[in-house]
Amino acid sequence: MIVVKDIKKTYRMGDQSIDALRGVSLSVSDGEFISLMGPSGSGKSTLMSIIGCLDRPTSGSYKLFNKEVSDLSDDELARIRNEKIGFIFQSFNLLPRFSAIKNVELPLIYSGLPSEEWRKRSLDAMKAVGLENRIDHKPTELSGGQQQRVAIARALVNNPGIILADEPTGNLDSKSGEQIMAILQRLNEDNGVTIILVTHEPNIASFSKRIIHIKDGAIVKDEKNALRNFVSALKV
Repeated sequence: MIVVKDIKKTYRMGDQSIDALRGVSLSVSDGEFISLMGPSGSGKSTLMSIIGCLDRPTSGSYKLFNKEVSDLSDDELARIRNEKIGFIFQSFNLLPRFSAIKNVELPLIYSGLPSEEWRKRSLDAMKAVGLENRIDHKPTELSGGQQQRVAIARALVNNPGIILADEPTGNLDSKSGEQIMAILQRLNEDNGVTIILVTHEPNIASFSKRIIHIKDGAIVKDEKNALRNFVSALKV
């Protein structure tokens, strides 16, 4: 599904060059749940942006769904971001004047689907995160954890194959954070959604099946989460 080979990303700041990624290579198979871990400035969010087609690498190869991303036009990339990838961020990025369900409907605006289908999909997504009784509430009427669940529902509404979550529990208390991770875990195990999560917290990374450690723009360790995979195997 995702194949990254020798990706480098260099930013120019005045007369200085900053190497955010230094030859990163990795593969992600359909249905994996991966955490990208590392300290602030390690390059994990830069890698996430490139995987999500929000940024382009300076050099290297990135194939998504067997297509070389550098060969795709801006319109094609926009279509992939809208239809194939769901995004969840640390800040919930909800529109305060819109109800929860209207926020969830936003990715469907350019889908070409009839408005009645928008409503059905959005209701299904809200049910998937346990907020079907909060559809008409505005973000200010919801707790932080509930707002993040709305953001997850918005990421799900186009039935993407991949969800990219950048510090999704960073603004939440520990209990709400665990609830959010339980939802992502269920989406991965029951629906087969591929999830790539950025975090610096080991307890959050423990929900994933594979943990990739990044430091100074390079992968320093790529390991299976043995305990998580053992528990998953018991459920089969």
